[in-house]
Amino acid sequence: MASPLTVASGSRYNDINTFQQLSLLHQSPRLESSKSVGQLKQFHAFIIKTGSPQHQTQILYDKIISLSRGNEIENLSLQNPQVYLYNFIIQCLSNANPLEAIALYREMLIKGLLPNTYTLPYVLKACWQSQSLRVGQQVHAYSMKTALLSNVYVFNTLMRLYAVCGLIKAVHKLFHFRQHPQAQRDLVSWTTLIQAYVKMDYPTEAILSFFDMCQANLRPDGMILVIVLSACSKLGDLSLGIKIHRYITDNHFNLSPDVFIHNALIDMYLKCGNIPSARKVFDEMPVKNVVSWNSMIAGLTHRGQFKEALDIFRRMQGLGLKPDDFTLVCVLNSCANIGWLELGKWVHTYLDKNHINTDGFIGNALVDMYAKCGRIDQAFGVFRSMKCRDVYSYTAMIVGLAIHGKAWKALDIFSEMSQVGIEPDEVTFVGVLSACSHAGLVEEGCKHFLDMSRVYNLQPQTEHYGCMVDLFGRAGLIREALDLIKSMPLVPDAFVWGALLGACKIHAKVELAEIVMENLVRFEPEGDGAYILMTNIYSSKNRWKEALKLRKKMKERKVKKTPGCSLVEVYGEFYEFRKGDKSHPKTLEIYKLLDEIMHQSKNHGYIL
Repeated sequence: MASPLTVASGSRYNDINTFQQLSLLHQSPRLESSKSVGQLKQFHAFIIKTGSPQHQTQILYDKIISLSRGNEIENLSLQNPQVYLYNFIIQCLSNANPLEAIALYREMLIKGLLPNTYTLPYVLKACWQSQSLRVGQQVHAYSMKTALLSNVYVFNTLMRLYAVCGLIKAVHKLFHFRQHPQAQRDLVSWTTLIQAYVKMDYPTEAILSFFDMCQANLRPDGMILVIVLSACSKLGDLSLGIKIHRYITDNHFNLSPDVFIHNALIDMYLKCGNIPSARKVFDEMPVKNVVSWNSMIAGLTHRGQFKEALDIFRRMQGLGLKPDDFTLVCVLNSCANIGWLELGKWVHTYLDKNHINTDGFIGNALVDMYAKCGRIDQAFGVFRSMKCRDVYSYTAMIVGLAIHGKAWKALDIFSEMSQVGIEPDEVTFVGVLSACSHAGLVEEGCKHFLDMSRVYNLQPQTEHYGCMVDLFGRAGLIREALDLIKSMPLVPDAFVWGALLGACKIHAKVELAEIVMENLVRFEPEGDGAYILMTNIYSSKNRWKEALKLRKKMKERKVKKTPGCSLVEVYGEFYEFRKGDKSHPKTLEIYKLLDEIMHQSKNHGYIL
């Protein structure tokens, strides 16, 4: 019977005849003179695929036996050279060509050869590499029938197969309800279980398993600690993360050379909202890699600490460290949020000089940065230069155009999406509806709102309803806005009521504004926005008594108005100013210059 490999579809050796085989072997370095296992691997793969003469196979067997190191391997190969060589080639193919490794395993069974504890781990590895779950389950059954499952290496590899295939219940059952209790669960077993829980979004079970492992008197290694810390990050449980950190410290783990645990600690503290602890770990790290810097920059960006994130990036630059794609995306996001155009342009220049592709996430971040920094033409230029655009690229461009009041151009870009076969998502429609709202395109906005569910099978969320309320409100269609709110299948939130209150201010609907105000305060009892807006509505109608009463209510409820804030960039440094701020060391000089500017302006006829 022919080997499955010799009849495999697409094999370049299928039509090679015996004469060609001998010729190829003759042209290669002589088999008898091979002095490395690497050369023998090449010869053996060739022999299996071509069905070379028996004497060539026997020479190969003898050479592998002679090159084998260690009495145990030598004895094994002498006892059953065919099983040994099948194992040898299955190991070689398990990564590079897993399907052929599985075919060789089947061939072993057909020939009556018995796989052993060395065979099965590599066959199972080939199964997870090729996602051949059914074959893996057959191997599982065979290992139970032959008692090979009691081998810890077979057991661990089988767990890994089920974990890779996403079968968390199978992993749990295999770990806890084995029929071979004599096989001890080692550190790899626990690592596989905990990692599977985290990967499949069961962080609580991962933490509990970690504590069970500690109670079993097994000392975790760095890999398990990193996985457990990532579980704490997913849970956002700071107290649990601190407990794990204390465990690491109390058990005297040597963290000096382990950058991975430090990085995991930084990530955990940032995702749990403890920025000072994250910075302390970061600053005390004896060695940092680019992931360490990225963790700090990304974490601070995610927490809205954009200026601090860019400060870390500049420290990174000062040390001469080369940023990667992830670094640059985070930097561009921070630049977009605080309007630091010059640094954003520097990143763009850096990308061009280093021939870094601006498709994908980097291109999308560039579009977003230029749009939010007021350079919509540059944003559009980057968008058009991208060879591969996705839904995020189109969404960033549409939202940017909407912000700049270019509604029709935003709608043209949206129409282009369907032409190129890209489906919009919920965020895309927020941009589309915002564009319609700012341009007063009521009919187009209603059409796109209805198309969400009718055409794209997307259910409108509160953000979309808020955009529609804003659209109706700006156009003076207050009754339609109210009817839409009443028909909402969702509970109207602060975004929806805030949009209606804004419409009441535009059209001086004081009585309705008072009703809206009550609903808005229920959602944001400590927010100052509703109070300030309602006070302005009263003032615009000369109802000073009601305005004063509302301000007193703010004081009683200890609601403080958030002071206005301005950022000024001078020679690459950002300076933050708030209303009445006197914290700057040069406050006196600043106010003196401001008074002089106001005086000069009045002298030139400007009314301030």
